[in-house]
Amino acid sequence: MVGPTHRVEYEQMLLARHGLVEHHRHGRAKTDRLDRSAYILLSRLRAQGPMSIGELSEAFGLDASTLNRQTAAVMRAGLAERIPDPQGGMARKFRISEQGAERLDGERELILASLDRVMADWTSDEVAAFAHCLQRFNTDIERLAGSPWPRP
Repeated sequence: MVGPTHRVEYEQMLLARHGLVEHHRHGRAKTDRLDRSAYILLSRLRAQGPMSIGELSEAFGLDASTLNRQTAAVMRAGLAERIPDPQGGMARKFRISEQGAERLDGERELILASLDRVMADWTSDEVAAFAHCLQRFNTDIERLAGSPWPRP
């Protein structure tokens, strides 16, 4: 007998493989889209404000070299900028640029539209219950990892 935890594992695996936005249906070239790492990085910078490589490394549980590559890519694309620490610390910090904020908003709109299509036949109570379960799942993972994600 397959238990509920097995079902969660399987469905989570399937969820991770789905791309919510199909590029060809939205008239935007694939190159206009943010890749997953840029989307997550910019989302974190927006939620938390300027962060150093060390803070990003701790927040994401990734080594500094990985974050150096990711921040370099978003800076080359003009999506983030490096600034002195607003609190006067030694480490320079990264913040989302105006262009980065615009691109993040555009990407989020596409994802929200895709979610609306996927859940078109769901009641608002079903959507709210699903959102609650996803948030609880994520916050429990974050609690165990010791790395909470800022939420609005």
